[in-house]
Amino acid sequence: MRGFEAAGRLLSNRIRSAGESRGFAVSRLLTHWAEVVGEDTAAQCRPVKIGYSKGGLGATLTLLTTGAAAPMLQMQLPQIREKVNACYGYNAISRISLTQTAPTGFAEGQAQFTPKPKAEPRAPDPRIEAKAQEQVADCADEGLKSALEQLARNVLSRSAERAGHKKG
Repeated sequence: MRGFEAAGRLLSNRIRSAGESRGFAVSRLLTHWAEVVGEDTAAQCRPVKIGYSKGGLGATLTLLTTGAAAPMLQMQLPQIREKVNACYGYNAISRISLTQTAPTGFAEGQAQFTPKPKAEPRAPDPRIEAKAQEQVADCADEGLKSALEQLARNVLSRSAERAGHKKG
C-alpha cells in the first residue's frame, strides 16, 4: 500500500493543477463524482468545466451528457447543485449548464457514461482441450496437473490465435 501512497503524493499536485485549469478547485468533485451526485446521475453525465464569474462567487458547472438524458437531468439540476455545493462546503455553484453530445462524441475524448459490458468468454476449442490434457497425462499430482493443463491450454490457444492472424 505504501507504494501507492507515494505515487499518489507524487501525482497529487499535477492532478490538482490540471483540475484547477478547468475550474475544479476541489478535485474530489472529479474523482468521486458518483459518490457526490449518486450512481444513477453519474451514469448519465460528468463534470466538464467550472466557470467563475468576475466576483469569484457564483460559478457555473458545465455537465456533459447525452441528448436523450438531458431532459431528465434538467429536472434534477437543483438537487445536483445542492449535492455539489455540499462537496465544496459552501454555495460555490450557482448555476449548472448541460452540454449535450452523442454517446460516442468528440468532446472530452469520448463521452461514454457506462462501461462497456465484458465479452463472454469463448468456448474452448475441443482440439486444444484434448491436446492440453494429453500433454499433462503423466502428471500424478492433481493440483499441479490442473495448473499445467491450464497453462498448456493458454499457450496452445495463443499459438492458434497467432496462426489465425497470419493466415488472415
